[in-house]
Amino acid sequence: MSTDITRRNAIASMAALGATGAIASSSIASTTASMLTADELGWDEKSAEYILPPLPYAYDALKDVIDEQTMRIHHDKHHAGYIRGVNKALKELDHIRWGAGDETLIQHWQRQLSFHMGGHVNHTLFWSGMKPELDGGGGQPGGNLSQLIKRDFASFGQFVKQFKLAATKVEGSGWGWLVYEPISKRLMITQVQNQQDMMIAGAVPLLGVDVWEHAYYLKYQNRRADYVEAFMRVINWDEISRRFEAARK
Repeated sequence: MSTDITRRNAIASMAALGATGAIASSSIASTTASMLTADELGWDEKSAEYILPPLPYAYDALKDVIDEQTMRIHHDKHHAGYIRGVNKALKELDHIRWGAGDETLIQHWQRQLSFHMGGHVNHTLFWSGMKPELDGGGGQPGGNLSQLIKRDFASFGQFVKQFKLAATKVEGSGWGWLVYEPISKRLMITQVQNQQDMMIAGAVPLLGVDVWEHAYYLKYQNRRADYVEAFMRVINWDEISRRFEAARK
């Protein structure tokens, strides 16, 4: 087997591990195996790299909540940037592993891998976690997820109140997440700073709202609370319930 093929296989193996647990500091990335497929994450076997998956709807599909220009910038530039970061970090770590890179930078590239993979996974979950109001976005979940929300938060209204407050009060840039913690079998709400910090270890991400300013600034300026309020109108509860059922298994 040639060195190039061996290295390509190594990159592919590391990328696959990155999405299922190798990134110890990024709990979001470590739990995607049950949430996302290789196609959804844009894994290209031929090039052994991630590519940017398309949005699951038109850029203007959520325009009453998120304007078209924001969607184009957010998806085509910001999300794409995280994917470039993942691929760069994987290649640099591969070079170090094969003795062709600077070993003193391994901590740097591990951090870069954690951050950028977290960003890639977060955004992939974010896009599919929304759908237009006319197509059924917003409202409330049903079935088992609805029952557990009522058990763990007393009511759907109390869940909404805590989720919006947590997301609005994230310090700096980050995310608000509804997660499922499989050991205690309960739902929790967590704040995530940047793309991976403060996520509960082992928790499975279900519903996330991006509160980096680039996600809302053109339409809402500094009114993050208004953006989070509007986000509730486009939640794809069918998809969130699917993730929940997968996590329970």
